[in-house]
Amino acid sequence: MSNTRKSILIVLLILVVDQTLKILVKTHMTLYQQIPFFGNWGVLHFVENNGMAFGLSLPGSLGKILLTSFRIVAVVAIGFYLRRLISLKAHSGLIITLSMVMAGALGNIIDSVFYGLIFSSSSPVEAARLFPEGGGYAPLLHGKVVDMFYFPIIKGNYPEWFRGGKSFIFFRPVFNIADSSISVAVAIILFNQKRFFRHIDHREAEE
Repeated sequence: MSNTRKSILIVLLILVVDQTLKILVKTHMTLYQQIPFFGNWGVLHFVENNGMAFGLSLPGSLGKILLTSFRIVAVVAIGFYLRRLISLKAHSGLIITLSMVMAGALGNIIDSVFYGLIFSSSSPVEAARLFPEGGGYAPLLHGKVVDMFYFPIIKGNYPEWFRGGKSFIFFRPVFNIADSSISVAVAIILFNQKRFFRHIDHREAEE
């Protein structure tokens, strides 16, 4: 299979899985509902945020628009870079991981751009409806990103002399498939950067 086809297939596969799970969670779970899995190690925990990975966000309507616009520009830039890498016959691992980054960014862009238009608002007592009468809960570019994976692997308390003995949870952030795709891909690139980019440097030197 060519690298172009690999890239397209990876992006489509991640997008389908990411969006299918988000739509199922959005339409079948109430906001903040929790469904344990893997015992107490993992929880399907439905939350929404205004845009960044792992529940982070920029404040206000302008922050939301800026974040979504930045994501769109970043995806376009990654697309052009991927095209360049494919033409240089770069390492398949780099093309695959950058495709994962692109897919993750696209997955959260879809939420931010369209979810406000196509879903009713989620609440702690009622699941959202897809394509509700009267329109969605927010205008274009103001949708909220759906997160659902929560892994409170370690729970405990700090010592009294540190933070007054307050409780802590590791790992606290709630995330989605798109976030995972980006994080895993970036980690792989960092661990393999010499192998991935040596091939590019060699190809560019030949041009």
